[in-house]
Amino acid sequence: MALERTFTMLKPGVLSRRIAGEVISRLERKGFDIVGAKLMRVPRRLAEAHYAEHAGKPFFGELVDYITSGPVLAMVLEGDGAIAMLRSLCGSTKAEDAAPGTIRGDYAMHTGLNIIHASDSAASAEREIGLFFRPDEIVGWKDGNYPWI
Repeated sequence: MALERTFTMLKPGVLSRRIAGEVISRLERKGFDIVGAKLMRVPRRLAEAHYAEHAGKPFFGELVDYITSGPVLAMVLEGDGAIAMLRSLCGSTKAEDAAPGTIRGDYAMHTGLNIIHASDSAASAEREIGLFFRPDEIVGWKDGNYPWI
């Protein structure tokens, strides 16, 4: 598998429920390296750009309203086959279809409040990383660089 970077965002429901640590722990235990992280409030304009592919759909307004309703934790993850691996770990975007053991299956009750975003392709990952992070905010690292690990 090829080393990839992908974008993920823990949505306002994760932070308000105080389960961010649990979700991050699952990402790290799976083997992802967190190479970028930012706690932020998403401005409406950025939210609309992020969800641009859904503009005009009936749920677009709800997506934008939810993502701007509170703080999010935006992250860049790195790992072998990271894009597909993260999508699998997150589970189905429909809460009722998300299997137990997946992040959405274990924590999401409502599809519109599905707690985590994961890029669905290499092109989406690149675009979304570029929307939320400047290049100097991404810090690649390897365990071997630190003698105390």
